[in-house]
Amino acid sequence: VQLQASGGGLVQPGGSLRLSCAVSRTIFSIRNMGWYRQAPGKQRELVATITSDFTASYADSVKDRFTIFRDNAKNTVYLRMNSLKPEDTAVYYCNRVRDGTYFPWGQGTQVTVSS
Repeated sequence: VQLQASGGGLVQPGGSLRLSCAVSRTIFSIRNMGWYRQAPGKQRELVATITSDFTASYADSVKDRFTIFRDNAKNTVYLRMNSLKPEDTAVYYCNRVRDGTYFPWGQGTQVTVSS
């Protein structure tokens, strides 16, 4: 399985971005997909999860600002990020969410929030 994240960039505080994650296999049968991020010097953290029945959940730090959704027909998972803050700066990755077992990690996409 290959995971190709894209859509990152440099954005000012308060700005928005939409990230995409193309998966090289069908995601229809993958129960939970998620977006993770890793800031410099910090551990990777899960920020958003979407289930196979399209139920979403979020880390407190991004709740009400980020929206995750999946398009099973395109084998793609998205993350819409609004009201971005400098502390959202990180490399963002997608992967499944399943008891600590993951597909091989892709390269991720860099998000930098700075004025």
